[in-house]
Amino acid sequence: MKLNARKQRISPLKDKPLRNPGQSLDEELQRLWDEDLNTWIAMLLLPIIFTGYEWWRAVSNTPPQPLGALIAAIPISSYAFYRLYRLRLKLRRLRMARDGEKAVGQYLSDLREKGYRVFHDIVGKGFNVDHVVICDRGIFTIETKTYSKPSSGKSAIHFDGETIKVNGQLMERNAVEQAKAQAYWVREVLKESTGKSFAVKPVVVYPGWFVESTKAKGAADLWVLNPKALPTFIDNEPQRIALEDVKLAAYHLSRYIRTS
Repeated sequence: MKLNARKQRISPLKDKPLRNPGQSLDEELQRLWDEDLNTWIAMLLLPIIFTGYEWWRAVSNTPPQPLGALIAAIPISSYAFYRLYRLRLKLRRLRMARDGEKAVGQYLSDLREKGYRVFHDIVGKGFNVDHVVICDRGIFTIETKTYSKPSSGKSAIHFDGETIKVNGQLMERNAVEQAKAQAYWVREVLKESTGKSFAVKPVVVYPGWFVESTKAKGAADLWVLNPKALPTFIDNEPQRIALEDVKLAAYHLSRYIRTS
């Protein structure tokens, strides 16, 4: 009777929660910390500990092999040190990218007061869309690029309608293609689930940078902005989507996020 009284317990949550800004990067940072970092710290320390042990044996008149241990330890520890250095650089880049996505997410949260629907970190197959805004002005996919800046001098992003230059250097050719591919993917996800074809505008934002855009051919197809300017750009767009379609698109995108 006691066994029968024990009923199976389940979670009260029927659906997964929506994702937070930078969640994919948080998960990757945690994976690197749990797996790679611990592995290479162990690889770095074990040869040192073994070499120390051999030298202790030499001092204590136990037949030692300190030279052999040192010869083995040097390449292993050197390689582990190199991997830890590379991992440190990667962790720093990921943290900066994560913080950039969270900062943009905070800017976008203010749009909810206007009734705009805002989604973060929508995961596809092998990629993610940082943010999506759905409102009567349109549907916007937002790719965040967070770069460190020089400590002095002019720092500017220039977009000529086709390419993006960072302080005069062509660094983000793929950012244009990436943003357009993300917009196309979101459009196809919504088309498949709603049966309607919504226009989706791609946006690339650079937190903390001054952004210059040349009104050239193709510039209207993609926005490149400082995230602070994004709410104004959206508000200046004409009304394109009826309120019921805003609700429809937002509902189906939220269902995709929760069930994928």
